Amino acid sequence: MEPRPRLLVLNQYYAPGLEATAQLLAQLCESIAAEWEVRVITGRIRFQEDEPDHELRNGVEVIRVHSTAYDRAPLVRRATNYFTYLASALRRALTTPVPDVVLCMTDPPLVGNVAHLVARRFRRPLVIVSQDVFPEIAIQVQRLENPIALAVLRRLITRSLRSADRIVAIGPVMRTRLIDKGAHPTKTVVIPNWVDVNEIAPQAKDNDWARAHGLVDRFVVMHAGNVGHAQNLDVLLRATALLRDLDQLEVVIVGAGARHAHTVELAERLEINDRVRFLEYQDRERLPKVLAAADVHFVGLPRGLAGYIVPSRVNGILAAGRPILAAVDEESETADVIRRAQCGTTVAPDNLPSVAAVLRDMVTGKIDLAGQGANARRFAERELSLEGAVSAYRAVLRDVRR
Repeated sequence: MEPRPRLLVLNQYYAPGLEATAQLLAQLCESIAAEWEVRVITGRIRFQEDEPDHELRNGVEVIRVHSTAYDRAPLVRRATNYFTYLASALRRALTTPVPDVVLCMTDPPLVGNVAHLVARRFRRPLVIVSQDVFPEIAIQVQRLENPIALAVLRRLITRSLRSADRIVAIGPVMRTRLIDKGAHPTKTVVIPNWVDVNEIAPQAKDNDWARAHGLVDRFVVMHAGNVGHAQNLDVLLRATALLRDLDQLEVVIVGAGARHAHTVELAERLEINDRVRFLEYQDRERLPKVLAAADVHFVGLPRGLAGYIVPSRVNGILAAGRPILAAVDEESETADVIRRAQCGTTVAPDNLPSVAAVLRDMVTGKIDLAGQGANARRFAERELSLEGAVSAYRAVLRDVRR
């Protein structure tokens, strides 16, 4: 038998991390491990620093380099995590056996530049999987305003895009954004993120997780995922403050992130503590029950971020068969999915009265949430299968290797 070709993968997060890129990358790598010898160089995970430096995980060789794992809320600490990982990953990658293809995601944003150095050192093709577009995200949410830093980041990221043999965008609007930044059109393809529809399937709202948290008899609007600057949760909380007369309404926010403390403080300031529940990230095994405990899921994205971010948690919601209320730009991938699947309602990101009005209609039964949920599940099965995405990635890897 011929030896399997070698794939070297760089990304700061990998399973068992709860980050979306960690889970997606693990599913992809494990799905192609029978055909490729996959080696992943990843970093340390906060609260899971005791994970082994080296392990064979479901057929994938995982190397965890020593990097900091600070709380990512303060920008300086997040940057420290980034650069300690990048330095350690570069050093480790240059000593690995010669790969046939180098692949990276975009976490952290400059990992494409490290991957480019590695691919150039070994004279091998580079594939960049763009999960978001930086630094435009940081600009839009006002996390980074230093003009010198922005200019340097733009130049470095543009250089990595131009050096790649193939760029994977996770949505068509994102593909356009990347081309505008310098990616070559013929080298930039769209492969949407996926969901394992066998792992996440529709369940009854009345499950043991919902009962344990007293949610069965409540109308639950849920956000499950990162609580950061790009999730636009302020509009959800402010809309909830306008609906005090709806006694059964409860907002449940499951997760953590850079804006968690701010979001808790906002709920207190709006005096809706009795309507908003904050819960920690839940184990992956509980996710189907967590998603099922909601009557509707909220997806927010600040104005101007269409194509720069494509919220991957939408796929899990669709697989769980739950409807979506999305406060996003009309041209975004999320709005497009909701229109095509007929699985929810879209309003403008900053239209607070519309968010409140749609929530009222949902709570009072004026919207067919059960029908929207069934449509969501059908769309996930038809359009977002893991098998379809893996097949597309296999084609990309074969193509660049040739």
